[in-house]
Amino acid sequence: MQTTITNVADATVLIHEPHPGAVWVTVNRAQKHNALARPVLAELAAAVRTAGARADVRYLVVTGAGERYFAAGGDLRDLANVRDEAAVMAMMEEAGAALDAIRTCPVPVVAFLNGDAIGGGAELALACDMRLQSAHARIGYIQAKLGITSAWGGGPDLFQLVGPAQAMRMMSRCELVGAEQALAWGLADALISDGPQGQDFAAFAKPLNTCPPQVLRGIKAQAIAARQGLGWKAHRAVEQKHLVQTWLHNDHWAASEKLLSKGS
Repeated sequence: MQTTITNVADATVLIHEPHPGAVWVTVNRAQKHNALARPVLAELAAAVRTAGARADVRYLVVTGAGERYFAAGGDLRDLANVRDEAAVMAMMEEAGAALDAIRTCPVPVVAFLNGDAIGGGAELALACDMRLQSAHARIGYIQAKLGITSAWGGGPDLFQLVGPAQAMRMMSRCELVGAEQALAWGLADALISDGPQGQDFAAFAKPLNTCPPQVLRGIKAQAIAARQGLGWKAHRAVEQKHLVQTWLHNDHWAASEKLLSKGS
């Protein structure tokens, strides 16, 4: 395991690479339920941008420290002085831009829900491309309990992912959705019963660990186009651009030769 932060006790975001091409980014505030203060979000976004810019990175995993919370939402102490319209708008733009770094990261970003993702933590989870949910973890858009709505782009993400009726139900009832229900609704992509080092995660990640980085980037480019609601023609242009790049890459010809040799 390669750890790139040495002063772990003081770091609010940890970065390590347990497998070549897989970068894990961990919100390290277990004692504060991994609450997302704006400086923490800025540090998280910087880590995502740095890793995403590396040509050797295949995918990122975003998670939280401990086992209780993936992220418990915005840090209320950090947000206590947001008391007028200008301050609210500035907060939304700042925190939303941090989550946008994940949405537009050039490689796939996987959320590993080690614990509950609630409020802004749920918005962080849905900013990611895929979600792996521990058996005990829940996802909840519980902002209404604070008398507010979603803030950082998580509303559009939720409505796009599960549809208007399901999103309305989750948000208005402040539902905490368990892993099995999340799988059924399409909120989660896999249930992880044995932790981040177990066989469940390894089985999910195995195809990602062998997929060429440039292919994953081409797939993510189309995911960004779809999330941003680009029209068919613009989305098709993204597809064409990345097909040209991947088709002409040596990895494509090596894979083709391997298949051809098996048939000869």
